[in-house]
Amino acid sequence: MDFHMKLPRNNKEFALFIAIISLLSVNTIAPLITCFEFGFRWEVWLDVLRVIPFIWLSVVALVLLTLKPAEWLTAKIVAKNDSFNAHILANILCTVLLMSIFLTVIGTWIGSRHLSLEPIRFFFYKWPRNFAISFAIEALFAQPIARRVLLVLHKVKDARAA
Repeated sequence: MDFHMKLPRNNKEFALFIAIISLLSVNTIAPLITCFEFGFRWEVWLDVLRVIPFIWLSVVALVLLTLKPAEWLTAKIVAKNDSFNAHILANILCTVLLMSIFLTVIGTWIGSRHLSLEPIRFFFYKWPRNFAISFAIEALFAQPIARRVLLVLHKVKDARAA
């Protein structure tokens, strides 16, 4: 029942789901990671706001690129008859794992506005923190809100159809 009610049923709902998650994630994860890196100051937050549209575009592209590999990894972790929450948590874990690997490098390039080897050189120092922040935001904030929106949308659609 949860799979049918809390997850997208078609491409339009998938686009809405991705839009909600990506907008919530980018607007919380990017400022948090940057502020942990450079300090919690007003100037740092304003600087992040200038690059958020570019980060958002890269996040949406990466979601689409990592969707199938994340589903494959999720299937290796959970069984078909495991609970909805087990599937969702494993999927969040796999998606965040893959995306955080790429965004630790790409996000730094976008935020610093130039390509360098610095994010690659300091990758193993920065990635665990980025992964932990991203996983917490996705699991506790962004995805629950997106699933709640879909649940309400499905209840309304199903009530109209009945």
